[in-house]
Amino acid sequence: MRISFLGLGHMGLPMALNLVRAGHDVVGFDVVPAAIDAARAAGIPVADSGRDAAASAEVVITMFPSGRHVIDAYRGSAETPGLLAVAASGTLFIDSSTIAVDEAREAHALAEAAGHRSVDAPVSGGVVGAENATLAFMVGGTDEDFEAARPLLEVMGRRVVHCGGAGLGQAAKVCNNMILGISQIAVAEAFVLGERLGLSHQALFDVASNASGQCWALTTNCPVPGPVPTSPANRDFQPGFAGALMNKDLGLAEQAIELTGVDARMGRLAREIYEEFANGAGAGQDFSGIINTIRAESRA
Repeated sequence: MRISFLGLGHMGLPMALNLVRAGHDVVGFDVVPAAIDAARAAGIPVADSGRDAAASAEVVITMFPSGRHVIDAYRGSAETPGLLAVAASGTLFIDSSTIAVDEAREAHALAEAAGHRSVDAPVSGGVVGAENATLAFMVGGTDEDFEAARPLLEVMGRRVVHCGGAGLGQAAKVCNNMILGISQIAVAEAFVLGERLGLSHQALFDVASNASGQCWALTTNCPVPGPVPTSPANRDFQPGFAGALMNKDLGLAEQAIELTGVDARMGRLAREIYEEFANGAGAGQDFSGIINTIRAESRA
């Protein structure tokens, strides 16, 4: 298929490369010159603009930093037509950005009004998942549009779940990452408590990873070096998923909490903790580095 891939950063570029390897005709674009250079070096043709890339595509995939970027790119302005205006009628728009549920629904409505098809398809799995084509996609949209998007998503990911109508892919993502943020804090607090009590990291891991404390934040993203050799703690918390991104996602969860009126005290507290972390040294660290904040703020 002819695919326009817009947003060729740490996640977007390897996703686009997997589509190329599967035989698709991919043209990319990014507003960041370094991302364009990296795409060209990897062998992906780059258009002069996102609009040029979208004009001849059957499918437009976006991977942008925020919902406002998605809406603005779809809409364009009075002086510059947006992606929806230049795309051929019936183009399938797949937005894999992580944005607010109401923004995803607005993007769906704009695409539909312009005569296009649309799904929201945020991802989980980080850069490693993007590189290895093992991402999980949470998809919102009609059954028909989901089936149209599914073959492409399966090229880039291992698990593709249709979560329901417009915006419900983003709803699943925000709920999942709220669980992740809360559980990563809990795992970090438990390890610091274990340290204070004289428990070795390995002993705590061996117990909790085979008991009711078992979770992804422990068995994959273990916040101490040693028990899980591939976890960021063994690389000085070089990010698989940065603290700034966790803060962003928990902010989206907080928006959804406000919108729905849910009594989600743990979700709000996790946002507060990660906001402080991201405003400091944690912005560019893996979010499991929150364990250092817990150590620093614990009573001597």
